Amino acid sequence: MLLLMRGSKVRGGGDSSHSGVVSRVSMWRSLLRRTGFVSADTPIGENPVTVRVPAPDPGETPALRAASLERTLNDHLDELGAEDPRSITARNNLASKYAQIGRREAAVAQFELALEQAVRVFGDDHAQTDVIRENLAWSYGDVGRHADAAEQWEALLKHRQEHLGPMAADTVAARSRLAVSYRRSGRHDAAIAHFERAIEDSAVPEDRENLRIGLSLAYSGVGRFDDTIQQLRMVLAQRRRRLGNRHLDTLVIHHRLGRAYTQAGRSAEAVETLQAAYRSALAEAGDPEIRMLTMKMRRDLAGALSACGRHREAASLF
Repeated sequence: MLLLMRGSKVRGGGDSSHSGVVSRVSMWRSLLRRTGFVSADTPIGENPVTVRVPAPDPGETPALRAASLERTLNDHLDELGAEDPRSITARNNLASKYAQIGRREAAVAQFELALEQAVRVFGDDHAQTDVIRENLAWSYGDVGRHADAAEQWEALLKHRQEHLGPMAADTVAARSRLAVSYRRSGRHDAAIAHFERAIEDSAVPEDRENLRIGLSLAYSGVGRFDDTIQQLRMVLAQRRRRLGNRHLDTLVIHHRLGRAYTQAGRSAEAVETLQAAYRSALAEAGDPEIRMLTMKMRRDLAGALSACGRHREAASLF
């Protein structure tokens, strides 16, 4: 089954916080071709299987493209009605464009309508319904409606477990995003259970790293700081092997581990960890992102030193 996925750095479902739904138009059109689901750009009356979908004008601005998609939707609504497959596609495409240009509430409203219509026309378990439901879940998260996002991810997880099995990549992705939504809506215990299961089911090492980061955040949410530390230590070891000590992604976790030691009241270990992270970051301070991270490390190291009573050393960092 081909799914329209948002462009998230963490496909395995860690806890990345990207904004906007990236419309994968080519993936959507491929799905349409496979299923005979006509494209929103198909002229009314043409064969949906053989028609070529025109590419967007490369000089067209996002706002102009959104206006074009609005006209397409209105034309289809007038001539075909809201529940024609072409109208549903047009609404999904318009909602995706709204999300891309930052009109998030408008995107949610259009995805909600598209999902309602897709369920009536195709059924709850159809591939197109799955695509639109996932877009709506992402959009709910983007506007901070995490409980509503969780409801959609629950439905997606149930559907994918039944049709793909628990260890399929798309099933693991749905479970991990459900865990993120649970955590962000304050349901930390449910988030922990799903993160732990996703780690067991995931077959991709890098995805497991990101899932462990999400799990560490959920553990922190219920005060299980020693468990947080355990997860971050595993991620740090993996990133050191894969990326080296001085890579930005490694340094971010090294810093986070130091802060976790501070949260756990393990001040001496916090100092040791943050000092090591700070030294590694200083060696790569020519990179602007690492330079910004270095400033945060220095602040947190000063705090850890103060907590250990090493006030003179802490003062020297300011």
